[in-house]
Amino acid sequence: MTAKTPRSDKTPSARYLDTDAAVTEWLTAAKSARRLALDTEGASFHRFVDRIYLLQLSTDGAHAVVDPLSIKPPALLGAMIEDPKVEIVFHDADYDLRLLHQDYGWNVRNVFDTRVAAQLLGIKAFGLAALLEAYFGVKLDKKHQRADWSMRPLTADMLDYAAQDTIHLLGLRDELHGQLVKKGRLAWAQEEFERLESVRWASDDSANGFLRVKGARDLTRRELAVFRELVQWRDGAALKLDRATFRVVSNEVLIEAAKAHPASKESLGNIKGMPRGILERSHQEILAAIDRGLAVPDADLPKFPKSPRWDRDPEFDHKVGALKAVRDAAATRLELDPGVLCSRERMEAVARMLPGKPEEILEIPEFRRWQVGELGAEFVRVLEPWRKKESPYRD
Repeated sequence: MTAKTPRSDKTPSARYLDTDAAVTEWLTAAKSARRLALDTEGASFHRFVDRIYLLQLSTDGAHAVVDPLSIKPPALLGAMIEDPKVEIVFHDADYDLRLLHQDYGWNVRNVFDTRVAAQLLGIKAFGLAALLEAYFGVKLDKKHQRADWSMRPLTADMLDYAAQDTIHLLGLRDELHGQLVKKGRLAWAQEEFERLESVRWASDDSANGFLRVKGARDLTRRELAVFRELVQWRDGAALKLDRATFRVVSNEVLIEAAKAHPASKESLGNIKGMPRGILERSHQEILAAIDRGLAVPDADLPKFPKSPRWDRDPEFDHKVGALKAVRDAAATRLELDPGVLCSRERMEAVARMLPGKPEEILEIPEFRRWQVGELGAEFVRVLEPWRKKESPYRD
């Protein structure tokens, strides 16, 4: 990592824009910019329906915090975001990209993600606060990390906190870009950024979302049916209240209720963690949900989908171990986190494939060209004995 770049003691200020006219004026002045730092604030910790409650924008010469609740969708911003000639700089872009697509239908065409860049450089502390302190000596106050950005009015302190997420982002981008070029890894980053450009909002599969809850696999199929009904009731209540689900009733409480399937308000109240207010207002609805789960016919009880079945391979762990040794040695040489270089899941896919050529590995979803360039030849080499043994006529 390079030494800290000197910065002025005076932090640039950002304009707060909450009218269509003010937003249009700022974006008109910024429309010639060839790059834009962007961040969003949601409220998933507080609200059931997540959306953008604040937009932070920075060009090389101006900074703004936009209140999207008080304006029409800013078409000029959408035009900048979707212009492939304008680089949009994020830190940890995935969530922002999904919200921009969900709320406005915008698809970013030219991404630079400082978190991805930092990871590809082998920087262990790749959070924005850590990077800004390391490069610029800027210390971000974390007191509003879990603030409710849906509240209005927002305090001046909250707006200042939000603005810091983009004020230094273009400078950070330049530092990391320079290091990527120096290390010969810019092409790696560009491949990752291209993949981010295809990120879209996708609604959760609410019908089967209950199966992914921690603890659900410990339930019997009957208890799972009760749990499904309880989750559907809770999510419906959270939607009406526009409140995060855990702020209504936690998954842990619903798991316990599914196991105990109480039949009265009193027994329901004995479940540890059951909110008193919810118990008083909604005990009849909760008990009805439990009854619906208990009434599901045996033939219709929910069950977990079967995992893909692979032919039993007594050598499989040895193959993955050989690949892991290659990966770990390369990660040490490249000074990268091993998981960034190649995940275990991808190594398992390579072990099942037994590729004869490095380029065959690109048939595995999510494998990057840069990863194949660094690992492909050695992966093929260490798997060659198994490949010849299992497919002696394949070449």
